[in-house]
Amino acid sequence: MNRAERLTAVLDLLAQSGHVDVDDIVSTLGVSPATARRDLDTLAENQLLTRTRGGAVGHTVAYDLPLRYKHQQSAEQKQRIAAAASAIVPKGSVIGLCGGTTATAIANALGARADLAEPGPHASLTVVTNAINIAVQLAMRPQIKIVVTGGVLHARSYELVGGYSDLVLESVSLDIAFIGVNAIHPSLGPMTHDEREADVNTLMATRAARAVVVADSSKIGKKAFATMGTAARFGTIITDSGITDRQREELIDNGYEVIVA
Repeated sequence: MNRAERLTAVLDLLAQSGHVDVDDIVSTLGVSPATARRDLDTLAENQLLTRTRGGAVGHTVAYDLPLRYKHQQSAEQKQRIAAAASAIVPKGSVIGLCGGTTATAIANALGARADLAEPGPHASLTVVTNAINIAVQLAMRPQIKIVVTGGVLHARSYELVGGYSDLVLESVSLDIAFIGVNAIHPSLGPMTHDEREADVNTLMATRAARAVVVADSSKIGKKAFATMGTAARFGTIITDSGITDRQREELIDNGYEVIVA
């Protein structure tokens, strides 16, 4: 393992839990403690982590995020949904990620993928997002290209909304767009509480070859204020095993592909 590969491996360890110890690096990578410390110092100099006594922690904006991120981001259901979403993203894809706790979990899952961290002449993944927390979260991954839309910051969700977002989204082509929602109704489709978020999410979905709704099962069968389209636009839903047989059948009958994580 050369030095570049080793530094990437250290970042992979860091991504798993948000912190890493020198002993972890020594046991996992089979290097000396001195080498492990030098690698951590190098990554810290490049602002990819923050050194601590005996190890390091990852740069994160979690402490600045609204409460809903801190309390829900690590929910087991969202982690399963995120893993299923990451699994359908091939290396080299261009994907869209809206804001929200589930989309943030997907960003975590993508950031932890070893294949997306492999050095190469081109980006291993391109992420177009209107969520500034997701952009900052993935910025430590040099092989992931980040494109941030313009817009006015929505303080509740850390999403950029409004007409400036349209200027960027209308000029890109996405392979997959992952759209988080507040509710999804079998006939009315996915919905959010905020019409500005709905507008950006809808446009992001229309720019994608495949638009995927990511929603935990508690949101199925519910309604919210702003609609975004039906199965004609959002053909796939990824949810968790809390979905009932009846809910799944209703979604399938209305044209959705349902992936249960």
